[in-house]
Amino acid sequence: MLQRLSVRDFVIVDHLELEFSSGFGALTGETGAGKSILIDALALALGERADPGVVRSGREKAEVSAVFDLACLPEVRAWLVEQDFAADEELLLRRVVEAGGRSRAYLNGSPASVQQLRAVGEFLVDIHGQHAHQSLLRAEAQRALLDSHGRLTALAQETAAAWKSYQHLAKTLAAAEAGSAASLQERDMLSWQIRELEELDFRAGEWPELEAEQRRLAHAASLIEGAQYILATLAEGEGACENLLAGVGERLGDMAAVDATLTEGLDILASAQAEISEIISLMRRYADRVELEPERLREIETRQDAILDLARKHRVEVTALPECLARLRQRFAELERVADVETLSAETQAARKTYLTLAARLSAGRAQTASTLGAAVSEKMRQLALASGRFTVALPPLRDSAEGSANGVEQVEFCVSGLADDEARPLSKVASGGELSRISLALQVVASQTAAAPTLIFDEVDVGIGGGVAEIVGRLLHQLGRTRQVLCVTHLPQVAARADWHWQVSKTAESGVIESRINPLTGESRVEEIARMLGGVEITATTRQHARELLQTL
Repeated sequence: MLQRLSVRDFVIVDHLELEFSSGFGALTGETGAGKSILIDALALALGERADPGVVRSGREKAEVSAVFDLACLPEVRAWLVEQDFAADEELLLRRVVEAGGRSRAYLNGSPASVQQLRAVGEFLVDIHGQHAHQSLLRAEAQRALLDSHGRLTALAQETAAAWKSYQHLAKTLAAAEAGSAASLQERDMLSWQIRELEELDFRAGEWPELEAEQRRLAHAASLIEGAQYILATLAEGEGACENLLAGVGERLGDMAAVDATLTEGLDILASAQAEISEIISLMRRYADRVELEPERLREIETRQDAILDLARKHRVEVTALPECLARLRQRFAELERVADVETLSAETQAARKTYLTLAARLSAGRAQTASTLGAAVSEKMRQLALASGRFTVALPPLRDSAEGSANGVEQVEFCVSGLADDEARPLSKVASGGELSRISLALQVVASQTAAAPTLIFDEVDVGIGGGVAEIVGRLLHQLGRTRQVLCVTHLPQVAARADWHWQVSKTAESGVIESRINPLTGESRVEEIARMLGGVEITATTRQHARELLQTL
């Protein structure tokens, strides 16, 4: 669930640090106070399009950070690992929008793309209302919700895997039947290439070893000459460095016997003599080891030429030759299998039968779930002042249902009838914004036990309703808050009174600077806000009493 939201320099917000609770929360305030700004900020953190106009006037950038608890969301942690992000108990989404238009996104402190924010956001939050970050109108989301509600998700995934396996075999069979001669020719060529690489017997890590040995052998003469020169300079003859230092040491010793301040110089000289002695020993050992080996040099260079020749032939880097051999072996194995067309045909038919069996089970499950879901959502719609509306889930077959698709042999489409006319039409073509919000609410309440997103946000779900229906909306949101974290922007006191926690949005103007603030309400402050929502500008004692009764009885 959403734990914290930090907003800085966003529209009319200077700085907000919000701690969210579980259950149902209400967000209220005067019109124009900026209630939707909070939702807009969260939507930005979830990957919504960045507009430089959201940066507060006079500031360089706007910044939004959202922290989510992942303790009960193993699928999100698995997604983070798959995408190479840190997967901790908490997830931090951060978005920065500069006044110049540049936008940056981060996941757990690491740079991310907006697409990655949007992808992980699908697991976390569903925003319903006048905002784009919602899933109700997307065909894939409708299908996922139906499958989730009917506990068909595992079967749907198994069906998709069977379809992919069938398609792969069908394509392989078609290629085998169409190009058996070409396949035989390719197998002959691969067999020769594989044998050539196997005879080379090139192992990973061999190339840098060959390069190092070739370089040493190719320069053996100059290396021997250099070692001899160093030994002559440092250790051989009267003018050798070692002897000169010894003479210097004797002279400095005599001087130090007279002036003790030169004792430190003796220590430094002794250290230098020890270092020179070490170099001499090193060079003597090296000179004894280095030899001219022309035959070994020719052997290595011949080996290098053979490796380079095959690397050029296969158009790969030298170090990639072992991987190239593995690919050729895999391709050869595939062609060997393809060569047996009869066996491949039998496997393809078996895979198709498996897929169609699974797809039939999925279709039956969806049909049953569609019926129960449609009836339950229609009942909730009647409670929400949509008495004439009927919600149905249409399952039209695909054009080529005999072949199917990874998603089964039918489409999934949410429809509603009785709003514009009596004909069932796709939800996106019938419902208005307010109607869509209430249908979303009805659908989420029904599917709350299996819905994926742990945080649900409803913006203006109370448009066009009031009285007893408003009380029902409040009860439904409160009911939804038992299994999900719910935040609702509302103008109705009947809805706000049912919230487990309540925030008030206000707008202030100081020295010509407009600022939006959010205050948590408890006790009398909450009574005052409910009374304002009930009675308008002038709040009377009667209005306050009505507000208390509303908070106590609902």
